[in-house]
Amino acid sequence: MPNSSRTCRCTKDLTGRFGLLSLAVAGALSALPASRTLAADAYPSKPVKLIVPFAAGGSTDIVARVIAEGMRTTLGQPVIVDNKGGAGGLIGSEAIAQAAPDGYSIGMATVSTATINPLLYQRASKIEGKLLPVANLVTMPSVYMAHPKMGVNNFKDFLAKIKAQPGAYSAGVPGLGTLGHLMVASFNETMKTQIQIVPYRGNGPALNDALAGMVQIMTDQLPSAMPQIKGGKLLPVVVASHGRSPDLPNVPTFKELGYDELNELGISWFGLVVPANTPAPIVKQLQDAAVKAVHLPEVQKHLKNLGATATETAPSQFPAQIAAELKRNKALLDKAGVKPE
Repeated sequence: MPNSSRTCRCTKDLTGRFGLLSLAVAGALSALPASRTLAADAYPSKPVKLIVPFAAGGSTDIVARVIAEGMRTTLGQPVIVDNKGGAGGLIGSEAIAQAAPDGYSIGMATVSTATINPLLYQRASKIEGKLLPVANLVTMPSVYMAHPKMGVNNFKDFLAKIKAQPGAYSAGVPGLGTLGHLMVASFNETMKTQIQIVPYRGNGPALNDALAGMVQIMTDQLPSAMPQIKGGKLLPVVVASHGRSPDLPNVPTFKELGYDELNELGISWFGLVVPANTPAPIVKQLQDAAVKAVHLPEVQKHLKNLGATATETAPSQFPAQIAAELKRNKALLDKAGVKPE
């Protein structure tokens, strides 16, 4: 782990990471030349590619495929998922930014790609201002889990045990500066605990050691965690969610325990972005189609099965949300002493 004295490089303009996003798309429509408006009227006339900046099978990919199927109905054209994983989501984000701004190449954005990577990787500066947020579509809870050998069955016992033995327990995280790292670091700061943070190269290796008891604590998105929870291999103690999970009705949320900041930090989200300079009428059409898609009954059913929900955040609020989370995560990375690569 890096020395605690190492600090993150200050960003010049957090909102600039995704362009000057506070400009209202609706207001721009009236200013567009007639030719651009007419061009957008024909959109879409062919399949749309949805670039996912992570490998197939992960949470982002699964959510993207549910969204894509819904947008097939609301957009009137096939939406084809194209996985471009690697470099913590940077390769896929670069592919979205470099695509033609015509609405036929759109992309998924996540908490990590939009609000952590720009602070964590110097390489991300190459796509500064080249991505435009369209809409935040889906939220997904995270869960804190303990190995059965810890001998705890609820959050109260969990907190009491780690407080009674400072530094005796460790948490596996999928890398320095990742959301999992920030969650555990923030937990330590808020609860005045000393959980040891052990970074791995990805979630898989961290999970393997958690299952083996090499590390006793792990956080994960709820859909990925449920097989381990159902199998009794890891025990859920607290959830970061807007409300209790139907799958874990006896597990409290950070929110109800009075820790709103930990709760918000642990809620993952999945949104839609497009290359900058995509015509505003096309952006508006994608916004409408995507928001309608996640509220289709069949899509709602799939999301519920994943433990996810359609967000109620208005598309116009998405840029401000990204800016606020960039500011929050920069402060957290500074505290954790993580330096950009």
